[in-house]
Formats: sequence, structure tokens, C-alpha cells
Amino acid sequence: MRIVFMGTPDFSVPILDALVEAGHVVCAVYSQPPRPAGRGKKDRPSSVQSRAEALGLQVRHPVSLRTDDALADFTALNADIAVVVAYGLILPQAILDAPTNGCLNIHASLLPRWRGAAPIHRAIMAGDAKTGVCIMQMEAGLDAGAVLLRREADIGETETTGALHDRLSGLGASAIVDALNMLSSLTPETQPEDGVTYAAKIDKAEARVDWTETSLQITRQINGLSPFPGAWSEADGERIKFLHAGPSSVPLAIGEVSTNGGLHIGTSDGAVQILTLQRAGKKAASAGDVLQGWTPPSRLI
Repeated sequence: MRIVFMGTPDFSVPILDALVEAGHVVCAVYSQPPRPAGRGKKDRPSSVQSRAEALGLQVRHPVSLRTDDALADFTALNADIAVVVAYGLILPQAILDAPTNGCLNIHASLLPRWRGAAPIHRAIMAGDAKTGVCIMQMEAGLDAGAVLLRREADIGETETTGALHDRLSGLGASAIVDALNMLSSLTPETQPEDGVTYAAKIDKAEARVDWTETSLQITRQINGLSPFPGAWSEADGERIKFLHAGPSSVPLAIGEVSTNGGLHIGTSDGAVQILTLQRAGKKAASAGDVLQGWTPPSRLI
């Protein structure tokens, strides 16, 4: 098929690769414009733009799709279909209608649960046992279109958003290839109104750990916010990010720290074990490695 691909972050890259490997003609790639990044704040192309250019594909990054010129440029591609995954711009109805078979979105949740910006984070933070990807026929509402294909995945008990992100990206890549192969035989499934939840964008204010919460809540917070923005707490005035946590059987008071057999921190109903963390100005490392050169305070607040 003749495809317009629209995506921006790392999550989208394996999906672009899968479409190319499946033999589809990617006539153009739309991605967010390069943005300042790194210490030098130099403009850095998105992950999708970098990969598309390496594949020799045409890349476009309009600031808006609502202008007459943007619509004309898009329509002139004469695409059979557009595949959209974490693109970053709302597509107006005229763009949605331009390809012969419309626009398909790959969304990282089991719709209608977790529509919106941060479905992977929210699934882990809520303690969901399952998630997945949906191939959805796009319409004007937020992630409200009919679902053509869904693929489920179990969420590991201590899985982080980073790990689940990579698994769902691969699952989405295989699902979209299957969906395009079966497109004429797929039956659109209207999303039910019951069970709709919204995955609000992660607010950095959510990242500070409150050790008066339960062990389960804190574990889900730490793993759900890893690697970004990273759940954190202060230790002797230093901000420490906690990037992977699991259950602990060590009995501790709220905020109390134990380094007996690892790094354990007390909660309202027991403790959590910190498996990976990052001190200020240093790289993330296992708790065992960090404790070789650091003595944490006896209590965190």
C-alpha cells in the first residue's frame, strides 16, 4: 500500500521499520520539527525523522496541518492510507479524509481504557494486569474511533514503563502489518461508552514519593514513572530518583532506610526494595552498585 507515516518518538520507530520491511511504499513521513536538546540546546531531529532519513524517506514536519498549503501537500501524496502513532499534532477532518482508506492510529492501551497521552504510565500506576495495543480508525474525537484490531499483553508485577513501552512498540509493529494485510476483512468495533478512562499527561508534581503511602502504591508509582520523569525523594538535600522497585519483607517504619541485603525503604504498611536508582549528576545503576560508594541517610522524608 501507499502509506503516509506520522510519528515522532522512539515508540514509533519499530513501526516505521515494520511497514518498510513488509514492502509497503512509505511516500512521506510526518514528524514533529527538530527541537533544542542536550547541554548545547542544539536542534535535534525526532527519533522518527532520524530513522526515516536513514531509510531514504521524505520527511515533513509542518507546524500545523490546518492550513490550505498543508492540506494540499498531504492530499497530493495520493496515499492509500495514513498510519499514525504518537505523532503529536491533532489531525483535522480534511486530513483524516484525504487518504483513500482514511487514517489508522496505533494506540498503546486496550481501548476504551486509557485514551489520551500517557496510557503506558497510567496502566502501570493503576496496577492493571493487562494492556495491549489497538489499531483504530481515526475520527475527530480523542482516541474514540472504531477499533479494527487489538492485541493484549500481560503487565509484569514489577515491570517499568520503559520495559513495557518497548514491548508494546514491537506488538504495535506486528499488529499494524497484520491489520493492513487483512484490512478489507476487518470489522470495525465501536468503542463502548462504559469503561472509558483518560490517561492524563504525566505531571512532574506526581513524581515525589510519599512514604506514608502503601508499598503497593509506591512500587507502582516508581515503576510507572520510570524512566521518565522518575519518582524521587530527597536524601540529605540530594534528589534521588528511584527507577525500579519491588516488594520487600523487611519490617521498617515510614521512610526508614535499611541497606541489609539491598536498599529497603519503609512505607505505611511495610517496605519497598529499590532495585535501580540514580543519584544527582550520575547515571542510573543497580542499588548494589550505588551502595558501594554511598551511604544513604537513616530516613527519607
